[in-house]
Amino acid sequence: MQTCPTPGCPELTPGGRCQACAAKARGGRKHPGAKGYGRAWQRTRAAFLAAHPYCECEECTALPELFRPRATEVNHRDGLGPLGPRGHDWTNLQAMTKSHHSRHTAREQPGGWNDRE
Repeated sequence: MQTCPTPGCPELTPGGRCQACAAKARGGRKHPGAKGYGRAWQRTRAAFLAAHPYCECEECTALPELFRPRATEVNHRDGLGPLGPRGHDWTNLQAMTKSHHSRHTAREQPGGWNDRE
């Protein structure tokens, strides 16, 4: 047994943080399934990527399809995710690479990485 490594916490643990400090460190983040990214979304995502195998970001759509990188993620154009009113509507989805999806998210979401400007 050891003391919880969180400064000021006296709880003894078998290793790592105590349950209370671990929960606080997670900051109350929800499980992906609670945000709509469960089995139904995984099926929609897999079917959409099978039908749209190449990146559809603005930069890539200017290239011939055979020169586009392979898509690995699906973006919600409305930014609301699978729980939004059009969460599984294919007209609201966009196939993207991981890096292009991350860049898009950083630019578009309020409080995102680029919101400091």
